[in-house]
Amino acid sequence: MNKASLKHLIDVAAGRTSADLVIKNARIVDVYQGQLIEGDIAITEGVIAGIGGDYEGKEIHDLTGKIVAPGLIEPHIHVESSYVTPEEFARLLATHGTTTALADPHEIANVAGMDGLSYMIDASQNVGIDIRYMMPSCVPATNMENSGAVITAQDMVQPIIDGQVDGLAEFMNFPGIINNEDSVIDKVMVAREHGKRIDGHSPMVTGKDLNAYIAAGVENDHECTTIEEMHERLSRGMYVFLREGSVTQNLRMLLKGVTSSNSRRCLLSGDDVQAKTLLELGHLDNSLRICVEEGLDPITAIQMATINTAEATRLRDRGAIAPGLRSDLIVFDNLEDFTVQRTYVEGELVAKDGEYLVPIQRANYEVVESSVKYKDFSEERLVLPLESDTVRAIEVVEQEVITNEAIIQVDRDADGIFEYNPDIPVVKIAVIERHHLTGNVSVALLKDYGMKYGAIAQSIAHDNHNVVVAGTNDSDMAFAVKELERLQGGVVLVKDGQVIADFPLPVGGLMSDLTAEEVMAQQDAINKVAHEELQISHTVDPIMTLSFMPLSVIPALKITDMGLIDVTKFEFVPVSISE
Repeated sequence: MNKASLKHLIDVAAGRTSADLVIKNARIVDVYQGQLIEGDIAITEGVIAGIGGDYEGKEIHDLTGKIVAPGLIEPHIHVESSYVTPEEFARLLATHGTTTALADPHEIANVAGMDGLSYMIDASQNVGIDIRYMMPSCVPATNMENSGAVITAQDMVQPIIDGQVDGLAEFMNFPGIINNEDSVIDKVMVAREHGKRIDGHSPMVTGKDLNAYIAAGVENDHECTTIEEMHERLSRGMYVFLREGSVTQNLRMLLKGVTSSNSRRCLLSGDDVQAKTLLELGHLDNSLRICVEEGLDPITAIQMATINTAEATRLRDRGAIAPGLRSDLIVFDNLEDFTVQRTYVEGELVAKDGEYLVPIQRANYEVVESSVKYKDFSEERLVLPLESDTVRAIEVVEQEVITNEAIIQVDRDADGIFEYNPDIPVVKIAVIERHHLTGNVSVALLKDYGMKYGAIAQSIAHDNHNVVVAGTNDSDMAFAVKELERLQGGVVLVKDGQVIADFPLPVGGLMSDLTAEEVMAQQDAINKVAHEELQISHTVDPIMTLSFMPLSVIPALKITDMGLIDVTKFEFVPVSISE
């Protein structure tokens, strides 16, 4: 803001000059004191000039009886997990009252590196909300997988200097920090030397290891699955994000640990939210509803989605309704259902009654068009020889990213090869490297996915985004993998040697170039076929659950293109267990 703009702002605040817009007769959510106050909101040049007084404006919006709150702020989310591009993602968030989103583009960065980051930034330039990006800190997430790119500490410096990113995104390689690995500490030092924050990711880390992780400068965590984990982090100065995503849903449980004493260190977050979820349930507005359902004071809930987040993310210019702050505002009728009727961003009405008012201008995505290529892949690569009937399998945990290590008995043929048995809830899972023609294929076992027939293959496989396939037989699995190469990214379902459904994702193999409604229709069709034809469990999200099985930074057992990993020890383990 220059001197002339500042003087104009002061004149409007003092009532000497008319505002650009005055919101009249509002019931204003005062997040500083946790109460409702009444009065006008005067806005000029996108900034709140004053509240409370009887202001004059060139434009008047009379909101008698309505509640006006600060725009909601998402502290940690992956745009790519919505399956739509940033332009469409902004539309969905705006209609649900989110005016700022801190996004971590490590999905597209693991596919396309810095080109992926540049595309996401470009695609977010002309949208109705403020999508801000963090620098992916772990590309690849670990040294136990092959991703599409490598981002070093040196690569991070210029985007930080140029202000393209706000800091380091979730630091998933917590063992690297705890064990003082030089290349990892180099990344931490980039953020520290430039005064940038570091987001956390430390599932099941506790005690002295947690102390070491926080001492490095990590400021928050969104991976708490117990109240004990949450309280330990809060007691050590971390902010904790209470997550309500499409699959990972910890909010209701963690709310039981929120008190009047610690609520100001608690934030609401989505992390991984599909377009379907955003269309059907909403975003942070849905989290607010859940908070109230669970007995939390509604103003406290709003604080957890506004001022708390602004403070935690160092966004000093927003998060409340006060003179000098951005005029990011939302309007609703009551403090129970939080149905967003209007969304203002810098004083501009960007959404009203569910309609997005900003023209969508799509960025060219040629630089990140999907690339799926294999070396020496064949059905024979999926054969799984076992040394015994006793094996370890990745066990799906409903509504969680974490998995268990299950020790079970399975069938083998006369040659010791794994045989699918419909009476045992175990299918085969494989990861095929798709970026660099390494020829890597790893095969393991997956329990409680619920599949009874066929195969599903997809190019969404956090965080390396190689191809992951699950199935009951090698023939259908191999066919699905090859069809995915032809499709160049997305999801393919196969049964009895026939493609029975597919879901193209041409943007990096992660996102569609269609509207959210079209994406939801495709996803609904995929889910219906997956549940009815492949008989994947109805309690499991077929795509997102499978996508988390290669996530090698979340305990307990995961699979990458390099093998089966015990994440609690960060070491490769065999499928067979010697008897």
